[in-house]
Amino acid sequence: MDYKIGLLGRIGGIAATIFVLSYFIHNDSGVFLISLVIILGVAQTVFLLQYGESSFKKVRLFLNNIKQSNYATVYPVKFDGTEIDDLHIEFNAILAKLREDQLEKEANYHYFRTVFQHLSIGLITFEEDGSIQIMNTAAKRMLNIQQLHHIEEVARVNKDLHHAIHNLRTGGSELIKIVHPDGIMQLSVYVIELVLRDVKFKLVSLQNIQSELEEKEMEAWQNLVRVLTHEIMNSIAPISSLAATLRADLETKTGKTAYMSAEELEDCRLGISTIEKRSEGLINFVSDFRSLAHIPTPKFTAIRISELFERVQLLLKTQLEAEGVNLETTISPNDLLLFADCSLIEQVMINLTQNAIHALEESTQKTIKLESFLDENGKIIIEVSDTGKGIEEEALSKIFIPFFTTKKKGSGIGLSLSKQIMRRHKGNIQVRSTPGSGTTFKLIFNA
Repeated sequence: MDYKIGLLGRIGGIAATIFVLSYFIHNDSGVFLISLVIILGVAQTVFLLQYGESSFKKVRLFLNNIKQSNYATVYPVKFDGTEIDDLHIEFNAILAKLREDQLEKEANYHYFRTVFQHLSIGLITFEEDGSIQIMNTAAKRMLNIQQLHHIEEVARVNKDLHHAIHNLRTGGSELIKIVHPDGIMQLSVYVIELVLRDVKFKLVSLQNIQSELEEKEMEAWQNLVRVLTHEIMNSIAPISSLAATLRADLETKTGKTAYMSAEELEDCRLGISTIEKRSEGLINFVSDFRSLAHIPTPKFTAIRISELFERVQLLLKTQLEAEGVNLETTISPNDLLLFADCSLIEQVMINLTQNAIHALEESTQKTIKLESFLDENGKIIIEVSDTGKGIEEEALSKIFIPFFTTKKKGSGIGLSLSKQIMRRHKGNIQVRSTPGSGTTFKLIFNA
């Protein structure tokens, strides 16, 4: 309203000046007066233009700030009731609202970006030309790379993964196996094609389902073992019992019957004794495998890893000395504590250390290292390393399968049992080996 009054007042002043000028000209009032009125009219016109221009200039500056997303400008307010004051008040109110909206959008952006980065599923988005938009931490960890600028760089990590990303369409998925420093990973690759503001891009999700596959595989083995042990035990137990009865009966009747010679009786006794021993051997064999299907629930307690290593060294002291093996231990920090089932983890450590001793039988340098530390993610790591002959690549992928063994004497359940125990602890066991250089088993306990 004040702006309109000021504008009308200036226009009215110019009109009055024009009226006076016309009056002077009509009455021939003289050059001086006419010139004076003309000068006054020109001055009023200039002031009117400046008045309008100052307001338009402020509006242009205001709109330019909005265009450049510069909402930090504050227009001075004198509270003198002028039209400029009112204009500045409105400008400040609009800029404050825009600034608030901008801060909210930035907060939402940072929130979703943080969530995106911390998801356990690997996510990669890239444009039609292959340039990477966003790649979260999980994807970097799965692909074992620090940064990715173009989707074609995935071919250096795994060609099958690169092919799947390019050829999958919305809703398509594929299972890809990749080699990772922490072991083999089975990645479920899922792709979605999106369009945002006329820009096409792909969202690729990578999920490591190795644990789930191993869990299902182990569950299948356990079910098989339950069925086999049930059927075998039901068949062997009566045979063993009957063989024992027959042997005892023959022994009581030796020399009291004319139907069999002493030599024939001895052959029968030997045959029945053999049946009994083999039956007992099969029963013990099945009992060992039965343990695969009956892992006890861990009873978690605080374990000082230094004491765990000492107990393992004490229990295997005789075997280590007999084989001439040097056992070294390293713990960082020295007072590192592990929350786990002491007896079960001790069983795993004994099994891995005994395997290491067997691996050193043909080695000249016989050293086993027990090492424990915290990794970069705060997880407790225990490693059992040996300087033995190593494991061939073909066998490396099978060593955790029940009944598989590379040793001349062995049931093939030790490593499978160890893996199940680690699963019960929500952890994992991994292996890396170089033929001729040695093997390292890595126990990973989640923090």
